[in-house]
Amino acid sequence: MLISNTSNRRSFLLGAAATAGMATLPTASFALTTAGAEKLINALTADIFKVINSGKKGPALYKEFNRIFNRYAAVSAIARTTLGPPWRSATNDQKEAYVQAFGGYLSRKYGKRFREFIGAEIKVLSAKSVKRGVLVKSNVKLKGKSPFVVEWQVFDRGNNPQMFDLYIEGISMIKTEREEIGSLFDRSGGKMDKFIARLKNAG
Repeated sequence: MLISNTSNRRSFLLGAAATAGMATLPTASFALTTAGAEKLINALTADIFKVINSGKKGPALYKEFNRIFNRYAAVSAIARTTLGPPWRSATNDQKEAYVQAFGGYLSRKYGKRFREFIGAEIKVLSAKSVKRGVLVKSNVKLKGKSPFVVEWQVFDRGNNPQMFDLYIEGISMIKTEREEIGSLFDRSGGKMDKFIARLKNAG
C-alpha cells in the first residue's frame, strides 16, 4: 500500500493481507459491483490509517491489524493460496492452525511496517470488473516521496466483498508472500507442524 522504496513496496502488506496460485483463486461473482469494491477499499484504508495514527505499538498494534485483516480480507483463502500444494496434504487441525498462524504473521509483518506510513495519503481512483472480481486502483502519497499506484483485487464471498490480493506497482502481494511462506516451509524440512511453529514467530 504505502512504501518508501521499491524493495519495501514489494514486501509490503495486511493482511494484511495472497498468491499466484491461480487454480485456487476464487472466480468473480455477479453480486460484486465496482461500487461495492470501492466502498470496501475506502473502509479498509480508513481503518488502517486510524490505527497507524493512534500511536499504538507492538502487540496492541498487531492485534488491531489482525482485526482489520479478519474484517476486510479473505485470510483463509489467502493463506491457502499462499501455501500451495502442502495445503492439500495437511490435516484439518493443521489447516486450522496454519490459517491462524498466518493471520498473526501478516499482522506482525505489516503492522511493523505501517508505522512508517503515518501522515501518508491514499486516494481511490477507479474500479473495474476483471475475470476474477474487481480491481480497485488507488494512488498513494508518502511525505516527500513520489506517488505510486496500488491496485486491490476484491472478490465476493457470499455477498461479502473481501480483499484477496494487492498489486504495488504491478507486484502481487500474494506472489511475494508465496515465496516467503514457501521458503519458510522448506527451512522447516517440509514438516507441517514444525513450519506452523516457526510461522508463529515470523513476521
